[in-house]
Amino acid sequence: MRYLHFFSLVFVGAIALHGTARANDRGFFALFESSTGVEDQYAQPLDQQPLAREQPETTRELVADPTGARPGTITIVTAERALYLSLPGGQAWRYRVGVGREGFTWHGVRRIGRKESWPDWRPPAAMLKRRPDLPRHMAGGEDNPLGARAMYLYEGNRDSGFRIHGSNEPDTIGQAVSSGCIRMLNEDVEDLYQRVRLGATVVVL
Repeated sequence: MRYLHFFSLVFVGAIALHGTARANDRGFFALFESSTGVEDQYAQPLDQQPLAREQPETTRELVADPTGARPGTITIVTAERALYLSLPGGQAWRYRVGVGREGFTWHGVRRIGRKESWPDWRPPAAMLKRRPDLPRHMAGGEDNPLGARAMYLYEGNRDSGFRIHGSNEPDTIGQAVSSGCIRMLNEDVEDLYQRVRLGATVVVL
């Protein structure tokens, strides 16, 4: 009889524990059934979720040429932060560019005197005076601030020190942050590079 009484107590206890566990389970699963659950928190459409450093692959677009320049001429409108390559028929390729920051903008007419693919970078003396921490030379590559291509702007037969070049900082395109050079997305400068010839006129407004 003592054994029968013992097993009866064990059986009743098991039923009580089972009921408590079921109740606790319902409380636990209710956390995920709530309208504030994980699924609802991340139900925002993908196109509305922010992406880090999202940049376009190219800014190039075909537009009516506002410059009236001869085909093959490059016109940079500093205030607009845009570069136009004039085409026949009154059209132009327009690219978004980065320009010189305050105190480093300039205006004038130059020509493309040299073109380089993945160019080396040698900061000019004036820049090194302002930034002695900069390297004296940097080999071409993805970390080089001149980017994938560079077109060197000459005044007569002399290198003016200014370039139209790519950039390893795509978020600066459309900004006024350079020391006077014209920055482009790497994809854009590669496209412009293969469209223009040595000697092409560059007008900076």
